[in-house]
Amino acid sequence: MPLDLSTTPLADLLAPAWFLLCWVGYTYYADSERGQRNLTRTMHVYRSIWARQMLERDNRMVDTQIIANLMRSTSFFASTTVLIIAGLIAVLGARERAMAMLAELPFAVASSTLLWDLKVLLLIVLFVYAFFKFTWAFRQYNYCLILVGCAPAPGPLTEASRSIAERLARIASSTGRHSNRGIRAYYFGLAALSWFIHPWLFMLLTVWVILVLYRREFHSGLVQTLAIKPEEEAALLPRGP
Repeated sequence: MPLDLSTTPLADLLAPAWFLLCWVGYTYYADSERGQRNLTRTMHVYRSIWARQMLERDNRMVDTQIIANLMRSTSFFASTTVLIIAGLIAVLGARERAMAMLAELPFAVASSTLLWDLKVLLLIVLFVYAFFKFTWAFRQYNYCLILVGCAPAPGPLTEASRSIAERLARIASSTGRHSNRGIRAYYFGLAALSWFIHPWLFMLLTVWVILVLYRREFHSGLVQTLAIKPEEEAALLPRGP
């Protein structure tokens, strides 16, 4: 049954478009190389230092352990996302009971069964997106381990060893970026839940999520603590021959 736009409230038509605009717009802004330094770009500096320090270690078990711990965290999120997707699919089969429960909430706006299904499908798409991001990040951690394994033995820094360290840092930063996008999908998924109550609340919470993410990624105390000056970065980098 097609969605009847003439009977669908205007707010329910605007809400998903506003949500998509905010999500895509913030992702582009936060992950762009231009603009002010945020948590992701700050951590890339530390990953570059780590990759260069790794070249000077004879025993690189600590480096493989770091990557293994990061892989476990990403694997946990990927597994949890699968369970969430399964739960949302089950909600589609229990539509009547779920709609009856929500109808008892104050300020909840009634919607057609088709619009209800579209709201659930939006959540499913969000978490499928998150699943792909987490699994791709997990695969990239495997490539980081391979680069650690093929790094040359400790010795004078050469162009080849610097190239390995640079590639390791770039791939490690890529894994962090994809994991971060998966976690952002969780935040936006929480905002999307409010669409079941009221579309205007959905749009308001979408903006609130962006403000929370912006503060944490650009202006939180953690970002200020991790901020590193060029002279500090130079002091931490191993010196060549």
